[in-house]
Amino acid sequence: MNVDEFWAVVESAGAGLDGRTGDAGEAVAAALVTRLAATSPEGILDFQELFDQLHGALYRWDVWAAAYLIGGGCSDDSFMDFRAGVIAQGREWYERVLASPDALADHAVVRQAAAEKDDYALFAESVNYVACEAYERVTNDDHAFYDAMEARQHVAVGVGGGCEPDMGEDFDFDDDDEMRRRLPRLAGLFLGPDDD
Repeated sequence: MNVDEFWAVVESAGAGLDGRTGDAGEAVAAALVTRLAATSPEGILDFQELFDQLHGALYRWDVWAAAYLIGGGCSDDSFMDFRAGVIAQGREWYERVLASPDALADHAVVRQAAAEKDDYALFAESVNYVACEAYERVTNDDHAFYDAMEARQHVAVGVGGGCEPDMGEDFDFDDDDEMRRRLPRLAGLFLGPDDD
């Protein structure tokens, strides 16, 4: 599976779903499990490797700040779920967020969440585990997925080198002025207008 095939699977799973968040996020995850289970075990492992790479590329302070605004706070675990939710939105939204997390201010679900004070928009925990569930469905073995992924990582060159990712510049998510400076459009939605 290459990156184009990865996105084709993700986007076909989300086709016809409105917003891909909340219950829709669960529906995308269920559709992904079904689609992946129809491929080979090797294809499922390929999907997970690409998912991990794309998920890791979103591991940045500015993306975390966007999740913090949208979620009314965001723990380490919640940030994992947010990044999975961004991937579940499909390639176009993923690339927009990667280029500028503030672009999420244009996302209909994010705008609706701001209006309704809903702090679960785009958080999709179950999307993190679709490959594991699909692999278990195909192999009838609930430990086989992790064993297979670990075996792949031992073979891969440069995997597990212990390098910390470059998350960009850290900043204080509780400093409203800083959030407005770095993510002006999202801050406008979730923090309200600047009173200065």
